[in-house]
Amino acid sequence: MDIRPIRTEADYKATLKTVSPYFDQEPAPGTEDADRFEVLLALIQSYESKNHPIDPPDAIEAIKFRMEQQGLSAKDLEPFIGQLNRVYEVLNHKRPLTLRMIRRIHKGLGIPAEVLIQTENDDKFSLAA
Repeated sequence: MDIRPIRTEADYKATLKTVSPYFDQEPAPGTEDADRFEVLLALIQSYESKNHPIDPPDAIEAIKFRMEQQGLSAKDLEPFIGQLNRVYEVLNHKRPLTLRMIRRIHKGLGIPAEVLIQTENDDKFSLAA
């Protein structure tokens, strides 16, 4: 098994090309090809996390996505955010999420707290409970 670290973008592209056939026909577990595939995927993942990080989604977009997934309306967010006018203010980026809202949304909708805590403009963020 001739496997080397991925150090450059050229190495990265070559490794992606190497593993591409494995996605079409995944090797049987326990075979040398399966081991090779697993090691190459780990190298790719490591390189991507360092060189191509994916930023977490915007908190409000994550809420809207969850609403769409669960077929929720703005009215359904009242238990988490407050009165309907406040819900609309939050959804339209007119009002920041408070710590209390973040806790309720995290618990009620299962959106990771890390996603809800990040903000576009930290001076607008409110830690009011």
